[in-house]
Amino acid sequence: MTILILSRGKCGLSRCITVYLVTMAVADLLCLIFDVIFFELQELYFPDSFLDYTPVCRMKFFLLFVSVECSVWLTIAFTFDRYVAICCQQIRTKYCTEKNAKVIVATIWGLSILENIPRYFVSEPQIIIDNISWFCIVKSSRYTEPAWVTYLWIDIVLLTFIPFFLVLLFNGLTIRHILLTSRIRKALRNNGNDPEMESRKRSIVLLLLISGNFILLWLVILIHFICAQITDVEFLQSDYSNPFAILEQVGYMLQDLGSCTNTIIYVASQAKFREELKNLFKYPLAFVTKLSK
Repeated sequence: MTILILSRGKCGLSRCITVYLVTMAVADLLCLIFDVIFFELQELYFPDSFLDYTPVCRMKFFLLFVSVECSVWLTIAFTFDRYVAICCQQIRTKYCTEKNAKVIVATIWGLSILENIPRYFVSEPQIIIDNISWFCIVKSSRYTEPAWVTYLWIDIVLLTFIPFFLVLLFNGLTIRHILLTSRIRKALRNNGNDPEMESRKRSIVLLLLISGNFILLWLVILIHFICAQITDVEFLQSDYSNPFAILEQVGYMLQDLGSCTNTIIYVASQAKFREELKNLFKYPLAFVTKLSK
């Protein structure tokens, strides 16, 4: 519904913002499909199916991490775009365009696919029955061979440390600029009503909610990784009595939750989005009512 509503372009958002939000919604949807449905639910309700063939299992992991990485870096791109739009007036008209947004989105998807290609080869068959390989487990060499260890560190840095730093940096600079500009305009106008500043503050609410949601829901994963490096515990433990295993699984749960909450943020912060959502539900009801007459 989010993709459909935003794609119609009736939410009062610029085409540039719409491109980012639609592609973020697509990435979040893919996260839910490949992680929640094809991974968690598939193991519970459809065990030992063709989805457990090793090549298919490898592809599931590959597509899962591609969608997660795209979701993360599209959030960063959207945050930077809003920073430029508000704080960098000289380059705003050239950078914050629909064409430029599409190029950036395509670049993020392409680089995410290339960066995650090694994930397809990081696992091996768990069991072979009648010359058919089943399931996939991470190779033990991933934690010992220098190449795999380096790749793991690069992956963690790209998914956690750098995104956290960039989100905090751009949001901090944006908020600082808004507060400074607001004080200057208030002093010049000598009244409490400034339609331009009120509009600018409302536009930044969406940015802060989405990026703040990202920081809070990815914080547990970041804490677990730091703890794992300090204590040398292994990832993906199956002993759920271990507090580190519990922390890791909670982090993954919150990561999946992050793919669901953006729609709620749109509804909470955008009046026109709420109106379009109501209309989306009214059309089928009106059609059914018309047929029943």
